[in-house]
Amino acid sequence: MGAGKGSGSRVVKKKNAAQSRGFYVLLVLVLVAGGVWIGAKATQGTAPAIRETDVTPGPAQGYQLGDPKAPVQVIEFADFECPACGQFSTVTEPDVRARLIQTGKVSYRFFDFPLAQHRNTYVASLAAACANDQGKFWPMHDALYLNQPEWSTEATRDPLKYFLKYAQQLGLDQTAFKQCVTEQRHLPTILGNKKEGEKVGVQSTPTFVIGKKVIAGAISYDEFRAQVDSAAAAAAAPPAPAAKKKS
Repeated sequence: MGAGKGSGSRVVKKKNAAQSRGFYVLLVLVLVAGGVWIGAKATQGTAPAIRETDVTPGPAQGYQLGDPKAPVQVIEFADFECPACGQFSTVTEPDVRARLIQTGKVSYRFFDFPLAQHRNTYVASLAAACANDQGKFWPMHDALYLNQPEWSTEATRDPLKYFLKYAQQLGLDQTAFKQCVTEQRHLPTILGNKKEGEKVGVQSTPTFVIGKKVIAGAISYDEFRAQVDSAAAAAAAPPAPAAKKKS
């Protein structure tokens, strides 16, 4: 009877151990499945990776603001995720627009110059280009810079959800906008704009070409105005007389 009782106890212990192992295996499977689900939810809605090396740059176009026949032509090469570009856009550019562009003194053109270290900047350029399809480049440009801290690389891995919110606020067709961004429809143009900056010699953002002068950095309004006045004076000056040939 004693032997039978010990044998039964061992059977019960083995059964309990097997149940415990089964419980822990099930727990691990649940945790793994949960991790996969969370990962899928975290990446849901994100734009696909940018295929920069697989795309041939298209012709540079840029985005025009103001009278294209204004006496001074200004080009800005900028990265949407660049903090200095954001500072210029929100602090200095409102005065540039009101006092120089809207008064007809300056023709302004923005060119994308996305920097490799900014993970979300290409998607931002795509968002701006796709907004341009619906006539809203400059409102999207302003929204991107104004809200830069919430969608930048340090803040999120899913910038598209914010860009969709801006698109809604601007009254864009969100379905068409999202399809345009996720298809990377305007990536060739963005790369073409960047290539134009490389030809000019852009090494940092923002960089401006005011008249014939290349100026790097988020300059103040007073300096910007001084450069515009200098370019206007140079454009208005009569050409130097040709040197007379000796007989």
